Amino acid sequence: MKKIGLFFGTYNPIHVGHLVIANHLANYTELDEVWLVVSPQNPLKKKDSLLQDYHRLALVRVAIEDNPRLKASDIEFSLPIPSFTSNTLAHINERYPDYSFALIMGEDNLRTFHKWKNYEDILNNNRIYVYPRVLTEQEKEATLAKVETDNGLRNHQNVIMCDDVPVMKISASFIRSAIKGKKDVNYLLTQPVFKYLTEMHFYE
Repeated sequence: MKKIGLFFGTYNPIHVGHLVIANHLANYTELDEVWLVVSPQNPLKKKDSLLQDYHRLALVRVAIEDNPRLKASDIEFSLPIPSFTSNTLAHINERYPDYSFALIMGEDNLRTFHKWKNYEDILNNNRIYVYPRVLTEQEKEATLAKVETDNGLRNHQNVIMCDDVPVMKISASFIRSAIKGKKDVNYLLTQPVFKYLTEMHFYE
């Protein structure tokens, strides 16, 4: 069975940090492909800075168009909001019965994974590839404010710690703020994404 890693995110916007992680896992693990799953906007949680779903999906598509091992997915756009990973997995397994799906997450998400809906079912039926996180100052403050442990999940047989994944201290919020402040973000994005954002005047 083809092994697919699901890399969920708002991708607002997708940047080189996301792409380095996705490409590394597609090439240096047992995964055959990595699907970047664009999370839909929650209508109950409006955010002025969040681009519309189809724009964020388009950004992902242009960012990875030259990489056959990376795919953009809108699988959650047709599912109820909020999107629970367990529901998405049930839907995607039914739609693609010949594929084997795994999750990709940062180690910060692993710390709170025990709070996810049906986390035990997810853990027992899917592999989870965990990459290290280099936290921004804002993320560090949030982590210190609410200390979490992974409850030993990193030792579970289906959890694969990928400590060799090269990670960057980049956040989409930093990029949005930089664009608003008329700073140069050229090297934080692929050229097609940079062109798309510039032409559409997004985040300005």
